[in-house]
Amino acid sequence: MAAQDAYEQCGLDRLILVPAAQAPLKPNDVQSSSEDRLAMLRAATEWDRRFEISDYELRKGGISYTIDSARHFRALYPNDELFWVIGGDQLPKLHLWKDIEELAKLVEFIFLERPGYPVKPREDIPGLRLRRCDGHLLAINSTELRERTRRNLSLDYFVPHKAIVYIRENALYCDK
Repeated sequence: MAAQDAYEQCGLDRLILVPAAQAPLKPNDVQSSSEDRLAMLRAATEWDRRFEISDYELRKGGISYTIDSARHFRALYPNDELFWVIGGDQLPKLHLWKDIEELAKLVEFIFLERPGYPVKPREDIPGLRLRRCDGHLLAINSTELRERTRRNLSLDYFVPHKAIVYIRENALYCDK
């Protein structure tokens, strides 16, 4: 839903989904294999031509720094305007991102508000460009979804159906 909101409201030509190998600020967050996460993303979006998937960070492996991906996409699309879509909960943490000043020159950030995270403008990062996207405010996160799976609660209406089927068929996020 966040990808759709950003695509529609910001008039994007394409939206590339980039699953991280390992997020640097969430060192214990990876709960499934790269192959499973890529397969779930494909299952969730394969029918929707607005979205593309890049496995760049997964192939690269290790910690996924946004700056590396932004450089990669700048090389692929040298004449395009680049945006990076984030949740509004990430705005207070942007100063912690690797090479944030260079990143701010490469991309404009589109942020979607998240319930419980009031948005405060950042003025401490030179050149930072922010574009607000009034998305559908959903108070769900990946930790909650994994816990729902562990407790055998429904993921319906939270996750695309084909991704739910993949999770069930592969017994992901269940206590083993």
